[in-house]
Amino acid sequence: MITNQILLKSLSELQSITKVGLSLYNVEGKQVASAEGPEVPEEAVRDFARSPADSQESGGVYFLKINEDGDARYVLACDSSKEDAHQTARICVSHIGELLDAYKERDDKGSFFQNLVLDNLLLVDIYNRARKLRIEINEPRCVYLITYKKDGGNIVKEFLKGLFAPQSGDVITGVDENSLVLIKSLKSGAGPEDLEEVARTIVSCLNTEAMLSARVSYGSVVEELKDVSKSYKEARMAMDVGSIFYAENEVTAYTNLGIGRLIYQLPVPLCEIFLGEIFDGGILDDLDEESRSTIKMFFENNLNVSETSRQLFIHRNTLVYRIEKLEKITGLDLRNFDDAVTFRIALMVENYLKYMKEKD
Repeated sequence: MITNQILLKSLSELQSITKVGLSLYNVEGKQVASAEGPEVPEEAVRDFARSPADSQESGGVYFLKINEDGDARYVLACDSSKEDAHQTARICVSHIGELLDAYKERDDKGSFFQNLVLDNLLLVDIYNRARKLRIEINEPRCVYLITYKKDGGNIVKEFLKGLFAPQSGDVITGVDENSLVLIKSLKSGAGPEDLEEVARTIVSCLNTEAMLSARVSYGSVVEELKDVSKSYKEARMAMDVGSIFYAENEVTAYTNLGIGRLIYQLPVPLCEIFLGEIFDGGILDDLDEESRSTIKMFFENNLNVSETSRQLFIHRNTLVYRIEKLEKITGLDLRNFDDAVTFRIALMVENYLKYMKEKD
């Protein structure tokens, strides 16, 4: 929606060039903006707005209507005694009319893409509205989901607008109070590295320039406009799965979710049964922080005892002792691949159940 500040800026620029004072009123007679223009009674503005005439001169003031969709939206007034006042007023009306059309199209596009990602449009509506709004139907696109603290929305949106211009086909729209969606238009042949680079750029700029902590997830590339909602759903799942299983990562790709994606789609009762069968009596709850950090580091180093002990700054024998201690408690030997996989999945299932409990 066009703002009064934008209208005032347009009037001021034209007034500074032509030296003709201009005032803008809504159809109720309230002044919207003025650049040294005439003060007109509300009743006079209302009477002209209701009249069939598009222009009128009365009491030394020249009036012109600015229409939108066939109806009067604003009334422009200027001092008719000024030289070239009529011509200046008509130029101003034309300029503001073009601004209204541009902002209306922008708002329409924003609404269209918001409903598109939320899957609120029928297929026939997608194609009809896309043609009307001059949106390319067959073009590679990828949806990015950016989450942040609730009070950072305006800052994030301004930074994203600076990074991704509408002229290149990129669209930024909101979906809830603490996330924004970027529908990124891509060049043909864009690969995983290109998608990752976009996400990293967003995180880096927000962290370093806006001093905001943000997470970014993204779906797969879609070739048709109708599939944008699919990419958004993938980005949303990637955000949820990443928050549960890969919380240390600022960027999460749907294609890299791995086993976390599988666990996320399992029913909660099935996960509880699995943990009960593997660890009888809530053994995982009894693991202290030292044991958990040892397990985490051991998995990150691909079950390599020497490298894990080096990174933990402990003797190799100390690490072996800890692993054997865990085996006595859990019945699983982390040095054995099958046991390690079972333990790894169990820890992920535990995180998933905690997440679901907090969500409920």
